[in-house]
Amino acid sequence: MRDSEGITNSLGPDWRVAPDGVRERDAARVILLDGDGRALLLRSHDVDQPERSWWFTLGGGIDPGETPVEAALREVREEAGLVLSPDDLEGPVLTRSALFDFYAETCRQHEVFFLARVSAGALAFDRSGWTAIERETIDDLAWLGAADLRAQPLEVFPHELPEILDDLAAGWDGRARHLGPQRG
Repeated sequence: MRDSEGITNSLGPDWRVAPDGVRERDAARVILLDGDGRALLLRSHDVDQPERSWWFTLGGGIDPGETPVEAALREVREEAGLVLSPDDLEGPVLTRSALFDFYAETCRQHEVFFLARVSAGALAFDRSGWTAIERETIDDLAWLGAADLRAQPLEVFPHELPEILDDLAAGWDGRARHLGPQRG
């Protein structure tokens, strides 16, 4: 794929080249919580580092002309097959900027996170909306609670997710938590 500057880009057209040469994009993510305080998470790997695997929340790039809320709703529909309305989202509950390596490139993603409370039993996973990169790199979807995340050996993004899940399960206080710049 070529980006808006005509540069070959395996990541997709929503990634732009920042002044420092790093590919970056804006993204919307959703922490889907069930009644037991578990979040629906994706487990993924990088094709350039297949031995490395990590858990992360649903979400992805904000398309041109799309609001963060619209992107969050689209991503939940594409990645989990769940149709939500704007009224189903709380937040933003969290923001962060992350620098990470993916597809043999260093990437920066500016993320806004929303919260949605759903019933885990009512969700039938539908992978038909996945992109080619998602089909190639996503290995699993699972409902995991804070204790599950602390007990398993894989990386978790954002790193503070177990504590965030504890806080959100107890009830959101209406303020967005801002995480500092992170690697990963």
